[in-house]
Amino acid sequence: MIRITGLSRSYGDFRAVDQVSFSIEKGEVIGLLGHNGAGKTTIMKMLTGFLEPSAGSIEIDDLKMPEDRMAIQNRIGYLPENCPVYLDMTVIDYLEYAAELRGLTGTVKLEAVQRVIKQTELNSKAIQPINTLSRGFRQRVGVAQAILGRPDILILDEPTNGLDPAQILHMRELISSLRENATVIISTHILQEVQAVCDRVLIVKNGKLAIDARIGDLQQGSSIKLISPNSLAQVEAAMKQRPDFKVLAGNQSEYTLQPAENKMSLQEAVPGLILALQEHKVTIYGINTERQDLESLFRQVNSVAAQESRELANAA
Repeated sequence: MIRITGLSRSYGDFRAVDQVSFSIEKGEVIGLLGHNGAGKTTIMKMLTGFLEPSAGSIEIDDLKMPEDRMAIQNRIGYLPENCPVYLDMTVIDYLEYAAELRGLTGTVKLEAVQRVIKQTELNSKAIQPINTLSRGFRQRVGVAQAILGRPDILILDEPTNGLDPAQILHMRELISSLRENATVIISTHILQEVQAVCDRVLIVKNGKLAIDARIGDLQQGSSIKLISPNSLAQVEAAMKQRPDFKVLAGNQSEYTLQPAENKMSLQEAVPGLILALQEHKVTIYGINTERQDLESLFRQVNSVAAQESRELANAA
């Protein structure tokens, strides 16, 4: 079990990660989704102990960061963004070196290197210098070093960045196979990657956790589309009477209202929603149910972010 509570990271006055909290069960594949600059990489660096949080806590089972940093890092395999490797080394030399850094020696080291070369299909490239490899094969080398020692937790930052379609397909298959022995966290800004391999999605916007949802629930769930001339703040004020709903998006004319519990009957909920909106003087031009998916959810979340930015700019 991974537990993240109130995690924050500031650089001077800039808050890169702001009060992020979530938990991950053993064996889950989690997609950390957001635009470039949303705070995904910063969250991952704090999870690995590379960065100190400005506030908040990180716990893995009975271990805590930073008190148990080394013990936690021994349980983590990490592929940083842009796959930093020693380009002048051959694949097998680099992997043997990485294995030694993990404390593997002798036959244990050799067996581990052979295993990850097979898993990542690097047999034909094992004795080539890394600087002669394509971007896709370099990514495989990065994943191979991450899974040395069979880590409990595997953290992959943009693992398909820059890969061609065939390489992306292979990376997806590899990630799917790794879930048998590890909890996997994938950072990406590509919706299809989350949809293809993840159980759950955490959507980050402007350093904050906007959505935590299971992929299966998104595919089955629905939401309510409200058409109103009222402001986002007015709609949100009305929804305080209905904590079983939350406002996901708004652009001064259309708002998406998402039930907190996907099993809720939207048809039964609509009359109560209308009453709450009318009591707060929210004008209703239209209200209807609609299907929800990851793409529309991501678009709605970022629509809210854009609206909030405009409102802050106008207030200033």
